[in-house]
Amino acid sequence: MLRPSQASRPTTLCAAVAILIVVMACAASAATPSFIGSLNTVNTVASTVPGIGDVNPYGVALVPVSMGKLVQGHILISNFNNGGNLQGTGTTIVDIAPDGAFQLFARIDASSLPGPCPGGVGLTTALVVLRAGWVIVGSLPTTDGTAATAQAGCLLVLNNQGQVVETFSGSPINGPWDMTTLDAGSLVELFFTNVLNGTVAANGKVVHRGTVARFLLSASASQMPSLLLSSVIGSKFPTRTDPAALVIGPTGLTLDSSGRHLYVNDSLSNRIAVISHPVLRLSSAGRGKTVSRGGFLNDPLGLTLAPNGDLIAANGNDGNLVEVTPRGKQVAEKLVDNTGGPPPGGGTLFGLIAVPGQVYFVDDGSNTLNVLE
Repeated sequence: MLRPSQASRPTTLCAAVAILIVVMACAASAATPSFIGSLNTVNTVASTVPGIGDVNPYGVALVPVSMGKLVQGHILISNFNNGGNLQGTGTTIVDIAPDGAFQLFARIDASSLPGPCPGGVGLTTALVVLRAGWVIVGSLPTTDGTAATAQAGCLLVLNNQGQVVETFSGSPINGPWDMTTLDAGSLVELFFTNVLNGTVAANGKVVHRGTVARFLLSASASQMPSLLLSSVIGSKFPTRTDPAALVIGPTGLTLDSSGRHLYVNDSLSNRIAVISHPVLRLSSAGRGKTVSRGGFLNDPLGLTLAPNGDLIAANGNDGNLVEVTPRGKQVAEKLVDNTGGPPPGGGTLFGLIAVPGQVYFVDDGSNTLNVLE
């Protein structure tokens, strides 16, 4: 295991520049008026509940390559709660095919991890699959499902067989909550939010210490991810504990197609923020610049990039998806969950991904993977 504090390489900036050049050489997709506006049908793909009963699906990641148990085009989903519905105790990642075929990808045993993970295992929305065949997932663990027992956690690295082979822990990791990546194969830029800096001690009061961290990793199919550089590129985001949601803070993350803009859902401020030049950034941009605030947004949690270049946010306080252009115009709102409440769909939406003609999203009220098409 490589701790973040151990990473220091003089060639890091050159590597990061190489990634940026490659990404920026790709042409951005032409924007269209709306991606979700023409999608009107919601179907259930499959249950996300494995045999041991874990519930509360959070993270969603599209598998980019077939390798081992990984199947290209399948969707991995992380569960935050155990079978007793205790938050911060879920230990499973499930694999669901677009046709609904289900299998367990990983069940993680906190007692047999290959490195430190303060507090144990409680899998969050922070979930990515690398082109080299590695899966990285965040852990924000509790012992009893309450924020009072939440600990810093770690990032867990799994191989393509679903086995944990490595952990990253220590500063700046403190409650990793969501994640996105710029994957160039042998070099990977990993971006993730942290929501526990002083949050538990504040006992429900808002603190402005949420962060966005950046890891530069080297990786290959035969070599585990190795940390080259870590930096905090966003800071002072508001966070607080919550009896129903455990913790609220910066959640959804996504990069635009050029890699020049990292978008962050600032949930408590009900806005989408942007951090410029995230690939090369070595210092904090603070809370970034506001792209869009209020309007259809209602506690934005999950965030993804649509094929047309727009942003799609999943609301935490209602059952709506909201489409926002990179310039901040809210061009569409779509109700995808009208159960429960009030309001309908409140507290059920988290991770999502968009592919041509479809948006896959988890519903943690019904514990299902659904698709808007």
